[in-house]
Amino acid sequence: MDQVYQIEGVSLTVQMPAELDHPSSERLKKETDFYLENYHIQHIIFDFRNTNFMDSSGIGVMAGRYRLLDLRGGSVEAVHVSERIDKILHLSGMHKIMKIHREERKDG
Repeated sequence: MDQVYQIEGVSLTVQMPAELDHPSSERLKKETDFYLENYHIQHIIFDFRNTNFMDSSGIGVMAGRYRLLDLRGGSVEAVHVSERIDKILHLSGMHKIMKIHREERKDG
Protein backbone atom coordinates (compact mmCIF):
# COMPACT_ATOMS: atom_id res chain seq x y z
CA MET A 1 0.00 0.00 0.00
CA ASP A 2 1.25 3.46 -0.88
CA GLN A 3 2.02 5.94 1.85
CA VAL A 4 -1.09 8.07 2.28
CA TYR A 5 0.48 11.00 4.17
CA GLN A 6 3.91 12.45 3.59
CA ILE A 7 5.47 15.38 5.44
CA GLU A 8 8.22 17.41 3.85
CA GLY A 9 9.20 20.48 5.84
CA VAL A 10 5.97 22.35 6.57
CA SER A 11 4.06 20.65 3.73
CA LEU A 12 1.74 17.67 4.06
CA THR A 13 0.92 15.67 0.93
CA VAL A 14 -2.29 13.64 1.16
CA GLN A 15 -2.90 10.85 -1.35
CA MET A 16 -6.63 11.00 -1.95
CA PRO A 17 -8.53 7.69 -2.12
CA ALA A 18 -9.99 6.23 -5.34
CA GLU A 19 -13.49 7.07 -4.06
CA LEU A 20 -13.77 10.18 -1.93
CA ASP A 21 -17.21 9.66 -0.40
CA HIS A 22 -18.66 10.29 3.07
CA PRO A 23 -16.93 7.38 4.92
CA SER A 24 -13.51 8.00 3.36
CA SER A 25 -13.91 11.77 3.89
CA GLU A 26 -14.57 11.31 7.62
CA ARG A 27 -11.42 9.19 7.97
CA LEU A 28 -9.39 11.62 5.87
CA LYS A 29 -10.58 14.60 7.93
CA LYS A 30 -9.68 12.90 11.22
CA GLU A 31 -6.25 11.76 10.02
CA THR A 32 -5.35 15.06 8.34
CA ASP A 33 -6.34 16.99 11.47
CA PHE A 34 -3.98 14.77 13.48
CA TYR A 35 -1.08 16.00 11.35
CA LEU A 36 -2.26 19.61 11.57
CA GLU A 37 -2.43 19.39 15.37
CA ASN A 38 0.86 17.57 15.90
CA TYR A 39 3.16 19.02 13.22
CA HIS A 40 3.84 22.57 12.04
CA ILE A 41 1.99 22.16 8.73
CA GLN A 42 1.56 25.32 6.64
CA HIS A 43 0.65 23.78 3.30
CA ILE A 44 -1.48 20.79 2.28
CA ILE A 45 -1.20 19.21 -1.14
CA PHE A 46 -4.17 16.99 -1.99
CA ASP A 47 -2.94 14.49 -4.60
CA PHE A 48 -5.81 13.21 -6.78
CA ARG A 49 -3.78 10.91 -9.03
CA ASN A 50 -5.77 7.82 -7.93
CA THR A 51 -9.18 9.46 -7.44
CA ASN A 52 -12.05 8.52 -9.75
CA PHE A 53 -15.00 9.79 -7.69
CA MET A 54 -15.61 12.65 -5.28
CA ASP A 55 -18.84 13.87 -3.72
CA SER A 56 -19.62 16.95 -1.63
CA SER A 57 -18.09 15.44 1.51
CA GLY A 58 -14.68 15.57 -0.23
CA ILE A 59 -15.22 19.27 -0.91
CA GLY A 60 -16.06 19.68 2.77
CA VAL A 61 -12.80 18.07 3.87
CA MET A 62 -10.72 20.37 1.68
CA ALA A 63 -12.71 23.50 2.60
CA GLY A 64 -12.37 22.71 6.30
CA ARG A 65 -8.61 22.15 6.06
CA TYR A 66 -8.34 25.39 4.08
CA ARG A 67 -10.11 27.28 6.88
CA LEU A 68 -7.75 25.80 9.49
CA LEU A 69 -4.63 26.61 7.48
CA ASP A 70 -5.85 30.04 6.43
CA LEU A 71 -5.91 31.03 10.11
CA ARG A 72 -2.19 30.12 10.25
CA GLY A 73 -1.37 31.92 7.02
CA GLY A 74 -1.08 28.59 5.20
CA SER A 75 -2.45 27.30 1.91
CA VAL A 76 -4.00 24.31 0.17
CA GLU A 77 -3.63 22.99 -3.37
CA ALA A 78 -4.77 20.06 -5.49
CA VAL A 79 -2.46 18.22 -7.90
CA HIS A 80 -2.92 15.51 -10.54
CA VAL A 81 -6.56 16.53 -10.93
CA SER A 82 -8.56 14.77 -13.66
CA GLU A 83 -11.01 16.62 -15.87
CA ARG A 84 -13.97 15.23 -13.88
CA ILE A 85 -12.55 16.24 -10.48
CA ASP A 86 -11.51 19.63 -11.89
CA LYS A 87 -15.10 20.27 -12.96
CA ILE A 88 -16.37 19.42 -9.46
CA LEU A 89 -13.77 21.71 -7.86
CA HIS A 90 -14.73 24.59 -10.14
CA LEU A 91 -18.50 24.11 -9.73
CA SER A 92 -18.06 24.14 -5.95
CA GLY A 93 -15.94 27.31 -6.04
CA MET A 94 -12.84 25.60 -4.59
CA HIS A 95 -10.73 27.09 -7.39
CA LYS A 96 -11.17 30.46 -5.66
CA ILE A 97 -9.38 29.34 -2.49
CA MET A 98 -6.81 26.83 -3.76
CA LYS A 99 -4.46 26.24 -6.66
CA ILE A 100 -5.56 23.39 -8.91
CA HIS A 101 -3.10 21.57 -11.15
CA ARG A 102 -4.73 19.51 -13.89
CA GLU A 103 -3.29 16.25 -15.13
CA GLU A 104 -3.97 14.95 -18.58
CA ARG A 105 -5.02 11.34 -18.16
CA LYS A 106 -4.83 8.70 -20.80
CA ASP A 107 -7.81 6.46 -20.01
CA GLY A 108 -8.17 3.08 -21.61
